[in-house]
Amino acid sequence: MRKNKSKLNATELAISASHQAFVKRHMKKMRIIRIYQILIITCFIALWELATRAKILNSFIFSSPSRVVKTFLDMASDGSVFYHMGITLMETFISFALVIIIGFLAATLLWWNDSVAKVLEPYLVVLNSLPKSALAPVFIVWLGNNVKTIIIAAISVAVFGTIITLYTSFTTVEEDKIKLIRTLGGSKKDILLKVIIPSNIPALISIMKVNIGLSLVGVIIGEFLAAKAGLGYLIIYGSQVFKLDWVIMSIVILCIMATSLYQLLAFVEKKYK
Repeated sequence: MRKNKSKLNATELAISASHQAFVKRHMKKMRIIRIYQILIITCFIALWELATRAKILNSFIFSSPSRVVKTFLDMASDGSVFYHMGITLMETFISFALVIIIGFLAATLLWWNDSVAKVLEPYLVVLNSLPKSALAPVFIVWLGNNVKTIIIAAISVAVFGTIITLYTSFTTVEEDKIKLIRTLGGSKKDILLKVIIPSNIPALISIMKVNIGLSLVGVIIGEFLAAKAGLGYLIIYGSQVFKLDWVIMSIVILCIMATSLYQLLAFVEKKYK
């Protein structure tokens, strides 16, 4: 008996040591990856600054990190840059929420009624393939030059892909789970609430990670054509009046914003897992 216990303890210690070694290797690998990521962006910024100072790049056209920072601080002093950032974020969050709600409800309807799905599927594929920037001028004519146009343009970028992806995920749930619910006398509503939706929460979070970026892209497309404020408006206005520091600064802010929103949803996904 004591020998068996000793063997078990030795096995547990070996497993624990192996696990700790794996965790250390993984953490070391992640640190190296992070160092390389920081190194790449640092080198890019340094080379950009040096190239403009050495006149290899025209600082008027390409701006420079120092000019971007100066422009940001100047606009931050009167709060205008934060106002434009707030407008873009608000429009992004509204369109993102509507995309998820509409996509989820539409995918549920298609799953619920197979005939409707077969009728609408080719149209969804066509609408998803359509260049959304081509629709923006039409939205302006229909809805006017306002926030509604921007939000609808942003929704059109992401909603059709969301519906198709979610519907596909709904239809690929394990058939055995559905058969079990039916065997126990469950209705279609029970299958939806107890199998389909819980099984697709990871897929929904993954779709959200993609859609937050697409919603931001859609908002910028809308702001290019129908905005009086926002980062998209700053980009268009800056290019028209040759304030290219505004343009580059807005692009940098958009990059930071998109990364932050993606990382926020990645954090939520990690917590769920």
